[in-house]
Amino acid sequence: MNAQGRGRGAPSEGRSASRAGVSRRRFLAVAAGATLTVGFLPGCNLPVIPKRPAAELDDAVGWIRFGDGRYTLVLPRVEMGQNILTGLKQVACEELDVPWEQVDARLHASHTIARVRATVGSESIRDFAEPLAQACAALREAVARGQGQDQLQATARPRSGLRAFRAGARRHVGRAPAMEQGEDIVRGRPLYVADVRREGMVFGRVLRAPASPELASSLLSMDEAAARAVDGFVALVRDPLLAQMQSEGVGIVARTPGALDRIEQALAPRWQTEGGFDAAFVDGRIDIDRALAASAERAHQVHDDTLGLEGPWDIELRFDVPLAAHAPIEPRAAVADPGDGSGMDLFVGSQDVFYQRDVVGKRLGLDDDQLRVYGHRIGGAFGGKTICTVELEAAVLARAVQSPVKVQWTRAQEFRFGFHRPPSSHRVRVRLQQGRLRHWRHDFIGSHILFTNAAMPAWMQWFTDFIGDGGVARGSQLPYRVQARRTGFDLERLPVFTGPWRGLGAGPNGFVIESVMDECARLAGVDALQFRLAHVDDARLAGVLRAVAQAAGWGAAPAAGAQQQEAGIRHGRGIACGIYKAMSYAAVVADVSVDTASGAVRVSRMWCAHDCGLVIHPDQVRAQCEGNMVWGVGMVLSDGLSVAASQVAASSFGESPLPRFDQVPEMEVVLVDNGEPSTGAGETAIVAAGAAVANAIRDAVGVRVQSLPWSPQLLPGRPSA
Repeated sequence: MNAQGRGRGAPSEGRSASRAGVSRRRFLAVAAGATLTVGFLPGCNLPVIPKRPAAELDDAVGWIRFGDGRYTLVLPRVEMGQNILTGLKQVACEELDVPWEQVDARLHASHTIARVRATVGSESIRDFAEPLAQACAALREAVARGQGQDQLQATARPRSGLRAFRAGARRHVGRAPAMEQGEDIVRGRPLYVADVRREGMVFGRVLRAPASPELASSLLSMDEAAARAVDGFVALVRDPLLAQMQSEGVGIVARTPGALDRIEQALAPRWQTEGGFDAAFVDGRIDIDRALAASAERAHQVHDDTLGLEGPWDIELRFDVPLAAHAPIEPRAAVADPGDGSGMDLFVGSQDVFYQRDVVGKRLGLDDDQLRVYGHRIGGAFGGKTICTVELEAAVLARAVQSPVKVQWTRAQEFRFGFHRPPSSHRVRVRLQQGRLRHWRHDFIGSHILFTNAAMPAWMQWFTDFIGDGGVARGSQLPYRVQARRTGFDLERLPVFTGPWRGLGAGPNGFVIESVMDECARLAGVDALQFRLAHVDDARLAGVLRAVAQAAGWGAAPAAGAQQQEAGIRHGRGIACGIYKAMSYAAVVADVSVDTASGAVRVSRMWCAHDCGLVIHPDQVRAQCEGNMVWGVGMVLSDGLSVAASQVAASSFGESPLPRFDQVPEMEVVLVDNGEPSTGAGETAIVAAGAAVANAIRDAVGVRVQSLPWSPQLLPGRPSA
């Protein structure tokens, strides 16, 4: 499959431009200046629930094919920078026992393999590598017997009998071959959905009220005549399917992307919005102290030991984590081609190709064999490209104008109509006894993650609240030995969209736990590393702690609370660790310097020890750890989305900054591989990276970072903002 996504039933570049007897050129000439008000009924508006089948051996047989002396791996995962295209090809080559060049690796479309679940949760190697290896082993033996692909039958064999995971010398697994598609990226070859070009393609955009789609909004008026007069105007589309939650959408279609801006300006739409909110309203909904004043118990329990509230606490800290964006470099985009009108080809940059087929098919009344969805490499997703948004917009506009339509969100749309990391508010109370943890109480409030309000109406989300939200709870499980622990949380639906963000709750919850552990060590008068090791029962967690300490030379670091001062610069070092999804382990050490005059923080160096079991591609695992550490830097120093005028206020990276290259520290990654089965690496180090930075700031200037991101006003003696 190339970037244009051609396949059985997909229009080719050279075919006739006919559309049921009307050429595209003729259609555009007729449609120019027209307003299309379509009367398609949306049908049942219940949200489409994603299907998440397990990776089965029978399905894996369809991932690997043989013909004309070559093998083709149809990747059962989405490629979004984690480079699973390379990793699973390594597994295939190892098990097939063939040279690298003999296997072609391709991304999947909805009709090229059986349904697979969304690419989320760092699951690709853990859940898909072994079924693939089993299928490859069966194919290798079938080819040796002279049997064809249609005779292939895979029978599960012990993991120890698979070449890809067998101890000893391996040709591909554990090595670092060149990244698949790496040269294509460097040379700018078409890989992404924004690169797709179709014959006669036009460009679309859906306009909405400048308010969160959680608020009901509708169009009051627009200047259609002025819009039609703009050169390049094709059509104006009114269709109830363009609504996003309670926000009415109005579609515009133009011959060029540049014309869309001019048409939007000329159209000058006026909107009516019901209700409103500001930042104080959002903050109030998740105020943990307000919730504790109303009730001592939370609705959902992670740890539920009996824990008395009477008596003083040795440590009591509140933490506030703000709304934060995914900030992918690639804004989401989709291309829809209605072909001859009997079906549709849809080109997407989504984490779940099959979910796009389900949603668009249901909304447009298309069967699975009428709708072909082609996956493309994604330029950043981080959990944010899991639901159906721009894909349905493109499909609706394409059906209306009966021509291929590309819709690409602007950066402002990414911020204002996508979902984000939910803000959360935490209060942690701890009692110590003879320098050891005795009682741990963690209460927090967040908004929904897995049951995102970007796809689930309020009434339906209310039902899910009875079972909680595992995404919100992720990472709140205390990995340390303690006499009694009680952790609980409440869920609040917010008027801004919230949902999966890299690691889900693991980043914020890990930040809170590891910040408190650092403070406990200080109160106990024990080194931060030794305090953790004294409370760890898990040998793998202790292993990464020791490994990162050795790499960073922890024992040679200044003692806790000691500071070096030179020209107003203070230095500090912090450590943190954690377990991701009970499968992968990470520990991070960070060195920082703080300018006491300006309050500026610079992270100078970071070390990470990472244990995800058997490492398939060492360089790519290191790259994922490095990415997680940069996310940790951003989490503490820059991440945050402001809310104003009933919407996310940011419209550009200037208003929601990312760490710059000059803010990225020198990094070292130590891979701990003790022969355990492979797990996930994509999000693991996020459980420790941010807290290591915050703990280093505490070491440098004696200030505990409790409200993110860091503000210079937190330094003693500086005026409040």
